[in-house]
Order: sequence, then structure tokens, then C-alpha cells
Amino acid sequence: MLETIIKPTLLGLFFGTFGTTLGGIIGVVLKKTSSKLLSFILAFASGLMMAIVCFDLIPESLAITTIPNVILGIILGIIAMIFCNIVVNNKFSDKSNNKNKENSMLKTGIIVSIGLAIHNFPEGLAIGSGFEASLKLGLSLAIAICFHDIPEGISMALPMKAGGMKKGKVIYYVILSGITTGIGALFGAIIGKISETIISICLSFAAGAMLYIVSGELIPEANKLYNGRETSIGNMLGFIIGILATLI
Repeated sequence: MLETIIKPTLLGLFFGTFGTTLGGIIGVVLKKTSSKLLSFILAFASGLMMAIVCFDLIPESLAITTIPNVILGIILGIIAMIFCNIVVNNKFSDKSNNKNKENSMLKTGIIVSIGLAIHNFPEGLAIGSGFEASLKLGLSLAIAICFHDIPEGISMALPMKAGGMKKGKVIYYVILSGITTGIGALFGAIIGKISETIISICLSFAAGAMLYIVSGELIPEANKLYNGRETSIGNMLGFIIGILATLI
């Protein structure tokens, strides 16, 4: 009994933190990041997240529970991110132009990290409940989640770095956001056979949180940095790759 809980928890923790941490390291080691490149990466991440919401989180949730439960989860996720946004906005409200630009990037990075931490929890739930079904399903979910966490780690690290945060602290926050996958895997292993409704609401909650991040943070910030064709291409490319990631 204990082994069936510990194994998915450790695997969820490893794959969840490995993907986001690798992405965070890539974001940190990039020497010079132009506004065009940063805009492209943020737009790419927004497309990727939107695909995950449309073709992964919401369909998975709908397969388990009713439409009202899914809508409830989405609304709760949006409200949670609005609250987080208000708290972060109050913390970074410097009026000077240069400082304001840095604060805007740092705020985006923090909002994304909070959103990804929320998003990683139901991913962990999926891993934990997947292992309840079969070892093959649990491993395939863990590996797929690891791969699509890499660009998410980059999208979190780059704005934080551009906002003036120290590299070590950036990696620290990136790792923290990945740890919630392990926590989710623990809960998934425990409640996988007890309440599928809870898992479905967590999935739709994550979908709502990511919808807010995409529409309220990533796309506006990407367009603010560089409002050109490359930004649109990044968004569409991320969406296409996100569709492919859900098929893994």
C-alpha cells in the first residue's frame, strides 16, 4: 500500500521538477535576450498553454465530470489568479519608467510561476491516478508532462531575469513551481480511486488559472515588448506544438 503511494509521488516530483528546472536553466543562461526574442518566447508559451487548456485539461475534466463542475473549476481558477495578480501588483507598483518596465517583467514572471505551480498540481494528480490504473499510463503521463514543462520553465525564468531577479533566486522559484507536481502525485495516488470529481475540478481549476495567465499576462506582455509578426508566429507555433504534446 505504502509503495503504491511513494513511487508515483517520487516519479511525479522528479519529472515535474526536472522539466521546469531544465527550462529555467535555459532561460537563465541565455546571455542577451532582445525584446523580440523575449516576446516570441512569451507568445510561444501562451500558445502552448492554450493548447494544453483546450486539448488536455478541459477534455480530461469533461471526461470525468459534468459541464457545471468544469465551469465551476474554471471560474475558481480565474478568481484565484485575479487575487494573486492584485497581490503582486500591490508589491510591484513603482512609478519610475525604467523601474516600472523591470517591475512589469518581474510581475509577469511571478504570476506565471504561481500559475504554473497551480497547473502542476493537477498534472501530478494525473500522474498519481495514472499509476493507480497502470504503470505504463503513469510513466507515459510523467514523461509527456516533463517535456512540456521545459518551455514553461523558460517562460517563467526569462521575465524574472529581465526584471532584475538574481539567477539563483530564479532557479529557486522555478524548482518550487515544479515541486507541486510531486504533491499532486501524492494526492492523486491517495484519492485516485476515491473521488474522480475532485481530480476533474482540480484539472478545470488549472485550466482557468492558465486561461487568465495567457489572456491577462503573457499575450499583453509579449505585445508590449514587440508588437510584430514574430510574436504572432511564436503564439501559433506554441499552439501547434502544444497540440502535439497532448498527443504524446
